[in-house]
Amino acid sequence: MSSWHQYFTTLARYNGWATARLLDAVAALPDEAYRRDVGLFFKSIHGTLNHLLVGEVHLWQPRFAGGSSPRMSVDTELEPDRRRLDARLREGAARWPQVVAGIAPERWAGTLDYTTGKGVPASLPFAPTLAHVFNHSTHHRGQITAALTALGQPCPELDLVYMLQEEKAKR
Repeated sequence: MSSWHQYFTTLARYNGWATARLLDAVAALPDEAYRRDVGLFFKSIHGTLNHLLVGEVHLWQPRFAGGSSPRMSVDTELEPDRRRLDARLREGAARWPQVVAGIAPERWAGTLDYTTGKGVPASLPFAPTLAHVFNHSTHHRGQITAALTALGQPCPELDLVYMLQEEKAKR
C-alpha cells in the first residue's frame, strides 16, 4: 500500500468514525433544536447535515469514483427525514474506505478530471482535492459541535489524534 493510500485510508476511517460519533450526539436532540436556526451557514444542524450529504456523498464520491456528479446545489435538502438522513450519512461515510482502496497508485500524483453539475469539465490536483473533501467535512462537523455546545448539549470528542489513540489502546 502506498503512503498516499495509507494516509487517505486513515482519513477515510476518521471521517466515518467522526461522522458516527457526531450523529450519535445529534440523535439526542429534540426535533425543535435539531431544526432551529442556530446561526450555521446552512442555518440548522439538519441543514448542515444535508449539506454534508450533498457534498460528500452525492458530489465528491461520484467524482472520485467515476468522474462525474449530478446537477444539484450545495444547499439542496436531499433528505427531509431525520432518521433517513442519519442512515444515508453513515452509509456514505462507510463507502469512503472503499473509494480510497479503489484508487490506482498512479492517480495520486495526477488530476481529478470530472464534469461539474453545470456540465463544465474540471480538472483539479487529485490528492489535495481529496484532502480538501475530508477537511471540509471536518469543518462542518466542528460547526455542528459548536451548535451543540450553544444548545447546552454534550459534544463528542471528534479529534483524529483521539481516534488513533483509542485504536491503539484497543490493540
